[in-house]
Amino acid sequence: MKKILVTGGAGFIGSHLCKRLLDEGNDVICLDNYFTGSKRNIIGLLQSPFFELVRHDITHPYFAEVDEIYNLACPASPIHYQYNPIKTTKTSVMGAINMLGLAKRIKAKVLQASTSEVYGDPKIHPQTEDYWGHVNPVGFRSCYDEGKRCAETLFMDYHNQNRVKIKIVRIFNTYGPNMHPNDGRVVSNFIVQALKNQDITVYGKGDQTRSFQYIDDLIEALIRMMGTSDDFIGPVNLGNPYEFTIHELAELIIKLTGSKSKIIYCALPSDDPVQRQPDITLAKKHLNNWEPKIGIEEGLSKTIVYFKKLLRV
Repeated sequence: MKKILVTGGAGFIGSHLCKRLLDEGNDVICLDNYFTGSKRNIIGLLQSPFFELVRHDITHPYFAEVDEIYNLACPASPIHYQYNPIKTTKTSVMGAINMLGLAKRIKAKVLQASTSEVYGDPKIHPQTEDYWGHVNPVGFRSCYDEGKRCAETLFMDYHNQNRVKIKIVRIFNTYGPNMHPNDGRVVSNFIVQALKNQDITVYGKGDQTRSFQYIDDLIEALIRMMGTSDDFIGPVNLGNPYEFTIHELAELIIKLTGSKSKIIYCALPSDDPVQRQPDITLAKKHLNNWEPKIGIEEGLSKTIVYFKKLLRV
């Protein structure tokens, strides 16, 4: 039985990770300040004697004896990370420093949940890990983009200078149950609007492309990454390379929900990427031939069931 710390453990990704780690027989500490996380996401885990829930903000130091740390804590949707951009940057940077400091002291392995946003509005397509990105350092998304880029730098420097055992993953768009209904992300937005038969708001012309992976595929990749040789530290892209337009996504969700919603078009937000698609060659090579298994229709159907229960529609 390993002792594992998950920061942001009550959030969308963190809650699924905590459940998987418990199911595999580990002792899990879930750390969250509930800014975007919710106790509802992990309420089913509270009965386990090997699950510990702690209200804590990782901009402040935390001390525990653990074997592994998954650092997931940070608001990840534009509506949330732009609400308090200074706090967002502090969470990425100070949170990384605090978790790296903890890992250094107790000789734990620590994984950083970075993001495809480190590539900004990319000039190459699809994005490979050796691409340095095209990021606006003073835009509305900078608090998140540059915060995560700085966190990657800190992880590499702690590894090179102090020999901390690190892993860096760059997570591309992910969806599934436990998403926040008001997080402003395109999948949750469209599903909520469709279930309520409201107009579906597409930004720009809807011809910008995205690639979406279902949460179960991501969790499998995170656990495989933590279990790889210490020689492979990343960064590594984790996402689904199947690419389609936002307009196609809206039409598919209308079809799957049987909604009467109409699609309307709004102005494109500042610095919104035109294309986003991962190259997962490196992940396949180092993560035991990992690749997403759940198709978009299957994954969306499961997510729609979750939101129907949540919204009681």
